[in-house]
Amino acid sequence: MGVDAGGTASKAVVLDAAGRELGRGSAGPGNPSATGAAAVRAIGSALRSALGAAGVRDAAAVTSGVVGVAGASALADPAIAAAFAAQWDAVGLRVPMRIVGDAVTAFAAGGDWAAGAVLISGTGAVAALVDGLEVVRVADGLGWLLGDEGSGLWLGLQAVRQAARRFETPLGRRVAAHAAAATPDALVRWAQALPPFGALAPMVCALAEAGDPDATAIVTEAGRRLVATLDELNAPGAPVVLGGGLLTAETPVRRAVLEHLTGRGTTVGTAADPALGAARLALRRTTGASPPPA
Repeated sequence: MGVDAGGTASKAVVLDAAGRELGRGSAGPGNPSATGAAAVRAIGSALRSALGAAGVRDAAAVTSGVVGVAGASALADPAIAAAFAAQWDAVGLRVPMRIVGDAVTAFAAGGDWAAGAVLISGTGAVAALVDGLEVVRVADGLGWLLGDEGSGLWLGLQAVRQAARRFETPLGRRVAAHAAAATPDALVRWAQALPPFGALAPMVCALAEAGDPDATAIVTEAGRRLVATLDELNAPGAPVVLGGGLLTAETPVRRAVLEHLTGRGTTVGTAADPALGAARLALRRTTGASPPPA
């Protein structure tokens, strides 16, 4: 079994011993750093759903499991670790479920390399150097106040900053409409309440696609900063897997990053299905074989 548990949803996949997919399940947000025990329950619900879809009546039949979790550091809390152990028992699992950071499962979803780098840009942004089931080095992932440069939240925040200074531009008007702000002062008051700035990222990308110069400058800078974060890993020549919504979909941010990486001759994969990547890592733990690319 494999699970990808993030801030938006928890997704689980069941494979047979030959690597064929048997079933899938999903549930609510699974980041224990954000929602604590509720995230653990969501992961358990996704597991049950996947087992039911696979026709597996007895979870004791599961021979291996890998769970990729955003906020895996929360397991340092004994209460969260105990909640996971109790959830495995409640589902009926009899094998140890290996919990890893979501960077590990994202990397596995992009190819069958044993080691390399993963660059993730969604609501937040982080780069990690991965070797097997271990993250050996990390860059950024510092949260919106200190980092997450090139993330969806970063895009939205840059748009708001530009709109506050240049209210009458096309970008400024679109941000103002989103915030229901009739004046720059009203926009400032809206921003000071710390709304979800990441909700503006699709608008910024759409304006960039339409050729708006301000939005284009923002996404170009996002690509540059994401590649700079990747370079902090100091792993030239390593394959790179792109993950997160801004880098797996066909967005201008993805294209900006790819322009940098292909210009260097970097081998690039895409983490289209991290839950399947987690399941294939679980299969590798059982068989020792390298699974096919996710």
